[in-house]
Amino acid sequence: MSDISPTPTPESPSPKSIKRPWYREYGEALFVALILALIIRTFVVQAFKIPSGSMEDTLLIGDHLLVNKFLYGTEIPFTDISFLPIRDPKRNDVIVFEFPGDKDKSFFQRKDFIKRIIGLPGDKIEVRSKKVYVNGEHYQISEEIHKDPNLLPEKASPRDFFGPVRVPQGHYFVMGDNRDHSFDSRFWGYVPQENIKGLAFIKYWSWDSENNWPRFNRIGRPIH
Repeated sequence: MSDISPTPTPESPSPKSIKRPWYREYGEALFVALILALIIRTFVVQAFKIPSGSMEDTLLIGDHLLVNKFLYGTEIPFTDISFLPIRDPKRNDVIVFEFPGDKDKSFFQRKDFIKRIIGLPGDKIEVRSKKVYVNGEHYQISEEIHKDPNLLPEKASPRDFFGPVRVPQGHYFVMGDNRDHSFDSRFWGYVPQENIKGLAFIKYWSWDSENNWPRFNRIGRPIH
C-alpha cells in the first residue's frame, strides 16, 4: 500500500493575523472606557460644580470638586441602599446630598445640594441672633460668614432665630457657610442618611466667570 500525501492547501490565516476595522477597535476602547467611567462615578468618586454662593467662601461659584462616594457606604444605583461604610458622617463634614424635597420626583429631576453638617442624630439645634447652638453650646467655625448685618425676626424667617429642635435618628442638620444666604435645614428640614452621596474633599478646578479666568490659587485645594 503506497503512501498518498494530501494535496497542500494554502494556510488559513489565524484570527490574530486578521486586522479588525479601525472603527471596531476605537468602538471597543470607547465602550470599555465608558464602563470604567461609570463604575468610578458610581462607586468611587464623582465630580460636581458649584452653581450658587451658599457655601462661600469655602466654595465659590465656578469651583469644581471631587466627592468621595464610598466613605459613607457604596450606593447601589437607582436605590437607596448602601453597603460597606467606612465611617458615619461627622459634624463639620461638607457633604453632597440629594435634596429631600425631591423625593417624589423622578430620578432625573432630583437636584444635588452641598452643605456642611452641623447637627448629628439626636443633637439639639438652636439658632439665636445668627449664633448656632448645638446641645446648648455655642458652635462656631472659622468657615462661617455673615454678609447681612440685619436680624430677621423669628416670625419673618427661620434664618436668624430657629428652634430648638432635636435631630431625628438617621438624619442630619446641615447649613451653608454663607449663613445669611443659604437655603438649608433651617428652611426645609433634615437630610436622611440615605440621601447623602459623599464627602466633598478637593477642588480640582475653579473658573471665575466674571473675569473669564481660572482661579489658580484654588485648584488642588482640600475642602475643610
